[in-house]
Formats: sequence, C-alpha cells, structure tokens
Amino acid sequence: MLINHYGYDIEIDLDLQKNLISKALSLCGEKFKNVLVLPPDITRLHSGAGEITKILYDMIGKDNTFHIMPTIGTHEPLSDEHINIMYPDIPKELFLVHDWRNDTKEIGVVPSDLIKKLSEGRLDYDIPIQVNKILLEGDYDLIISVGQVVPHENTGMANYNKNIFIGIGGEKTINRSHFLAAVYGMERIMGRINTPLREVFYYAEQNFLKNIKILYIMVVKGRDDNGKLITRGLFIGYDKETFETAGRFCQKINITRVEKPLKKVVVYLDPVEYQSHWLGNKSIYRTRMAIADGGELIVIAPGLRMYGEDPEIDRLIRKYGYHGTDEILREVSENQELRDNLVSAAHLIHGSSEGRFKITYAPGHLSKEETENVGYNWADVNELMDQYHITKLKDGYNDDFYYISNPALGLWMTS
Repeated sequence: MLINHYGYDIEIDLDLQKNLISKALSLCGEKFKNVLVLPPDITRLHSGAGEITKILYDMIGKDNTFHIMPTIGTHEPLSDEHINIMYPDIPKELFLVHDWRNDTKEIGVVPSDLIKKLSEGRLDYDIPIQVNKILLEGDYDLIISVGQVVPHENTGMANYNKNIFIGIGGEKTINRSHFLAAVYGMERIMGRINTPLREVFYYAEQNFLKNIKILYIMVVKGRDDNGKLITRGLFIGYDKETFETAGRFCQKINITRVEKPLKKVVVYLDPVEYQSHWLGNKSIYRTRMAIADGGELIVIAPGLRMYGEDPEIDRLIRKYGYHGTDEILREVSENQELRDNLVSAAHLIHGSSEGRFKITYAPGHLSKEETENVGYNWADVNELMDQYHITKLKDGYNDDFYYISNPALGLWMTS
C-alpha cells in the first residue's frame, strides 16, 4: 500500500488528491514513458475518476505516451459528448475503446472444481480469463486503474481487479462470472468484501497477472452535512490489502441501514448517467434488501431508452423479461441462446423483486407495452416528475416514501 488516507469527517479535495497522487507516483520509483489509464465510463460519472484522470494527464501525460481506455465492460463506448462531460480538457485522440466480444485474449482458466466449490455445487464449469489485448501487447511501463469502491451486485464491492477482469474483460469471463454471482444470490453478496466472484478474481490475479503490475487508485465517496457528494477516502497501491482497507471504509460510509423495511421507495435516475435498464436497475439491486414485502419501488428515469447496451443483450432482455430466479434458471436450461449469454440471464435474475414487491418504471423513451412486456409496471415520467418535485427532494425519509437521488452511490438495507 502506497497511500491510505481516509476519515469519516474529512474531505479530500482536488488539491489534496493531487498531492497524494504525486507522492504515490514518486514512491513507484520509476520514470514512465508509456502509460495506460483504466478509468470508468459515464456510468460512474460521480466517482471522481474524471478529475483523477485529468490529474494524471497533467502530471505524466503531456510528456509521455499516454492512453486512456475506459473500462466499459459490456456498456456502450463513450460518445464524444460523454467524454466532454466526464473527461473535459483531455484530447479525445488519447481514448481507446474496449470491445468485449472481439479485442480480448485468454490468459488462463479458473478451474471448474473451484467454481463448483464457490457456487456450493450449483455450477460445474470453468471460467476462462480474457482481458483486452492491449494489457499484454501495449508495452506500457505504468498501468493505472482508477475508480470508486462502492457496493456492487456481482463482486460485493466494485473496483480493484474487477476493473480489469470485467471492465476490460472478455465475453466468456463476463458471462460465466456474472452467472456465478447471480446463482449464489445477490443478498449474500452486496456490500461484502470477500465473495465468490472476488475469489475468482484473486485466483486469476495471482496466477495469470504475475508479470503485469497495475497501480490502483481507488476512492470512497460520501455526503457531507449539506448532502454534497465528496471524497472521504483515497487509497493507492498495488495489492489486495489496499482494496480491502478501502472496502471496510466503504461499508461504513456507503451502506445505509433503515430501521424497518420500507413500504415505498422513489428512485431518480439522472438521464446523463442512466439510459438503459442494464444500468438503471441499480435502483432495484441497491434497494431490494430494504423494501418490505408488498411494498413498491418507483423508478423515475427520463433518459431511459433501451434495455441492454449491447444489441444482443437488449434483444434477450426484451424476449425473456425480469421474472425471478426460478423462471430464468428454467429458461437457461431450455434455451441455448441464454446459455450462450449468461451475463444476460444474471441481469434478468438481479432485476426482479422475486415477487416480493411491486416495481413501477417511468421511462422517458420506452413505451407502456415495452415496459410491461419485461415484467414491470409502467407510469408516465412527466406525471411523476410533477408529482414528486425531484429537484426539491432530499435523500431519505419524506412524507410517505423514501427517496434516493442516485442508487449507484450506495446500498440500502434493513439493520
């Protein structure tokens, strides 16, 4: 661990971030000529990764070969507009695009006996580990992964080596790893540091990335007394210990425990950040453990225009819908196209309430028929925007509902 700076009542502003990052780079003890930075895409707009990437560019990017490959996983590539929003003042020609279906190379295989053990006997397949070829062929003397540690539905906590094996991972890795997490059970994963999928990534890191040194810059974000999102922790290092320290702090900062199950939850999805159910269903993942049986989740999503960010995943979501674990497992057993796209099946499992509560979506660009066909209730987005006065609400308890302005920033659960 190189830098470990955090606290419950401190703010790590940009000037302090610059000082800490400069110190970390000096501790690396090398002069760098070829640099690759792996930050998130627009779906992590509020992570602070844009500002950190700009700091790195200003410090080491202008006089060296400097490339940026957003860790989009299965998401759409960043548009010029999104680059301008998240990474202003960085030349667009420095950005590279990850293609999870075509631009990866297999570096090893996590054996089936380990997957069987981690899945408690439910799965009996291996997981090939594929990463973008540039990681192996780019001749970089410094690779930096940048991002936010926050509760996550597949790995328990986002970031660290997930940024590599999923963010710039390949089709087989993403499909089989996501399905492992879904079958194991989201409620047993969310907000935890050590989970079955994280164990897979530890194994892959220790066995297949020995000769590739990756510097991780990880932040933990929290809100101040006025509700402003600020950086509470900055963790920089090469090792598992750096991530686990960040994860323990994240558990204190980003998990909200409510006294009793919530009967009505209203979630708003910023249209810049959320344009698909693939991302917008964080509204379900992050609240499912806080909502009462028989309760309701209302999702106001003015930017929502598609289901999956990948055309094939979008097609499969529309065809099979969000109908609970048992139904999706049956569909997987009966349909080869789902077995070939297990990441889609995992998403369909995660996006269901398992029949416990009602889910009402108010999408900006998807019809009532489209919404109901995948298993959700539909509402008019303009009517709900008028009804709930989003700009005036504060996160937390309101008159007869609980409000969340961005589900990506935490996890809500009963105490």
